Amino acid sequence: MLVAERQKKIVELVNERLSIRVTELSKIFFVTEETIRRDLEKLEKENLLMRSHGGAVSIEKDQSETSYLEREITNAAEKKAIARAAVQSIESGDQIVLDASTTAWYVAKELPDMPLTVLTNSIKVAIELSKKEQIKVISTGGTLLSQSLSYVGPLAERSLAMYHVNKAFLSCKGVHLDKGLSDFNELQALLKKQMMEMADETILMVDSSKFGTRAFSHISPVSNIDCIITDSNINEETRIELEEKKIKLVIIN
Repeated sequence: MLVAERQKKIVELVNERLSIRVTELSKIFFVTEETIRRDLEKLEKENLLMRSHGGAVSIEKDQSETSYLEREITNAAEKKAIARAAVQSIESGDQIVLDASTTAWYVAKELPDMPLTVLTNSIKVAIELSKKEQIKVISTGGTLLSQSLSYVGPLAERSLAMYHVNKAFLSCKGVHLDKGLSDFNELQALLKKQMMEMADETILMVDSSKFGTRAFSHISPVSNIDCIITDSNINEETRIELEEKKIKLVIIN
């Protein structure tokens, strides 16, 4: 296979699967991983894909990330109630990290103006918190994802690596009790995992529709979560399993 043909097929695979690993591409095309890395570097320079840790992700407008406008109206009542409950666990002087989820944005809206340090990769969260004089906001910077108005990529990851926080507040697309937390976008998943690792405590904010589902990119085992805030539609079996895993569960009405 000619180099140009292989690279064309790599782009097609990335756009079809949204994300793919170097190791997998190496096996598919029967070439070394170093050859694939050179291919990906060239294709990224041509703005045909974006390299990620160990692979590449699509830059096409696709369903890997729902637009923030759509996310704002999906299960909005539940998300607002979950956010209000999350704010109750935030104390003056805390250092926290908020992800780029809609629920995190609702947390930012609900937060009172009090001494607080907030790290975030979300433009919407940063803008919301800019209205509150006592809250110090640190934005990661990085590569902008226009669908979610958030930063991802190596610069965002390096920014987070500089800090330690008391609490991480995040959401995700899927919560599977055996397979763990997951998200549609690999770059977002990597950041969420890093947010959990930099925090003393992780609070997951998800509505009940997320339980039992799996998205494309794995984030973390459920056992790494300290507290889950969800709505009262969570089924009894899931509630019992979470209690058995010693995960604190806050159910809002």
